[in-house]
Amino acid sequence: MVKVEVLAMILAGGQGSRLYPLTAKRAKPAVPFGAKYRIIDFVLNNFVNSGIYAIYVLTQFKAQSLTEHIQRYWRFGAFLDDHFILLVPAQMYRYEELGPVWYRGTADAIYQNLHLVHNHAPAAVAVFGGDHIFKMNVRHMVEYHYEKRADVTIAAYPVPVGEASRFGVLQVDPEWRITEFQEKPKDPNPIPGKPHLALASMGNYIFRTEALFELLEADAREEASSHDFGKDVIPKALKEGYRVFAYDFHRNPIPGQEGPNLYWRDVGTLDAYFEASMDLVKVIPEFDLFNPEWPLRTANLFSPPAKFVHETGERVGRALNSLLAGGVIVSGGTVRESVLFRRVRVNSYSLVERSVLFDDVEVGRYCRVRNAIVDKNVKIPPHTEIGYDLEADRARGFTVTLEGVVVVPKSYRF
Repeated sequence: MVKVEVLAMILAGGQGSRLYPLTAKRAKPAVPFGAKYRIIDFVLNNFVNSGIYAIYVLTQFKAQSLTEHIQRYWRFGAFLDDHFILLVPAQMYRYEELGPVWYRGTADAIYQNLHLVHNHAPAAVAVFGGDHIFKMNVRHMVEYHYEKRADVTIAAYPVPVGEASRFGVLQVDPEWRITEFQEKPKDPNPIPGKPHLALASMGNYIFRTEALFELLEADAREEASSHDFGKDVIPKALKEGYRVFAYDFHRNPIPGQEGPNLYWRDVGTLDAYFEASMDLVKVIPEFDLFNPEWPLRTANLFSPPAKFVHETGERVGRALNSLLAGGVIVSGGTVRESVLFRRVRVNSYSLVERSVLFDDVEVGRYCRVRNAIVDKNVKIPPHTEIGYDLEADRARGFTVTLEGVVVVPKSYRF
């Protein structure tokens, strides 16, 4: 047994059905984001940058892409037994009354792997989701958890009341001890004195290890439970008098970043994903990828530099207010307010604006692409328009969101 102080367990098994077709062949945490990253990279960087190096990643649905990414690009050396990032695929735990079952909920996913917690005898267990875009000094939250002598600490973030029905909603006393928890309520209770805001759970928890065992073992015996942290475990902890505290995410300090920590996005829908991508290309981005004191690691694929060619008349290769990954070639076309992943090519006289193009997309000559997400390995023929006639886009089989974002699936053939 190798003891660690804090053990991290990342829940990365979600289907991400609201992100379809981006999740047709990959789990939500494996969806590319920000020109070179995957969504899972942000929580992994949060733990590593916080000095927490014992990390399990729990997978279930469509895990191959996520598995390859972590196995290839997220590895510590072989000499430190307490430094690891290990994948834990769902292994169909056998219940006496049910037989072998997949994870039945977020709490059951951890329950089925409590033997991994036991193996390391940590003082605290950090249970985090693997599908949000944010920076967080997790060590600061752990120290707060110890200071409060908490059994459970929940990261909390104020959201508009109109959006709070998507989250667990908290009420706290002056010491930030949680007095009430509503899971996805139809009529969320606002923050006292702030009627337009509600305090939402971010779905990130720190547990005292003994409390985690007690709560999950009791939940596993409860036949009526949905075995979910928000729906079942947290309300039970409050009812039974456990010390449950909220942690104010805005107080979280990020080295090299001025002001409060305000950015946290659940990119669970196509429109939310697109909006978060557009946040990156603002002149002063809400989410900064360029902080050297908080490095954001990901796959190192040794791509060549981005290249811009042609400078004659209207045939000028240029990119404005955009993010471009290695290997991108802008050959006589224009890219504006867009995110281009590795090896994208934009050919002459074409315009790409407010769009996200995944790896190995090629835009032919005289194309116009706007308000679009184009998945990997798509070759757009010359003179094609995407995002200008939404009915024509739907007729091609593309997904068109409520906000008018057009999504072209992976390897689509025109």
